[in-house]
Amino acid sequence: MRAFTASRISTNENTLYPDRLEIDNVKVTYYKGYVFGYKTTIITRKNIASVSAGAGLFFANIAIESLGGHKILACGFKKSDAKEIVRILS
Repeated sequence: MRAFTASRISTNENTLYPDRLEIDNVKVTYYKGYVFGYKTTIITRKNIASVSAGAGLFFANIAIESLGGHKILACGFKKSDAKEIVRILS
C-alpha cells in the first residue's frame, strides 16, 4: 500500500488536517480531516473512470472520478507525488 499526504502549507484547509490518499491493489481511500473527526471516501480501482492532476507553482491537486459519478478532489500534494499517483492509477 502506498500512502501520500498533502503538505500542511499548501492551503488553509490542510494546515491542521492535511489530505491523505492511500492506494492499494483494490481501492483508493481518501481521508479529509476536520476538527471533529474525518471524512473517508473509497473508490475501488476497477471503478476509476479518470485521474488527473493540476499543478500550480509549488503544489498539485488530484482529481479522481469513478464510473458512478463519485469524485475525489485532494489538494496540496508535492508535484512528484501527484505524478506518482497518476502513474499508479492510470
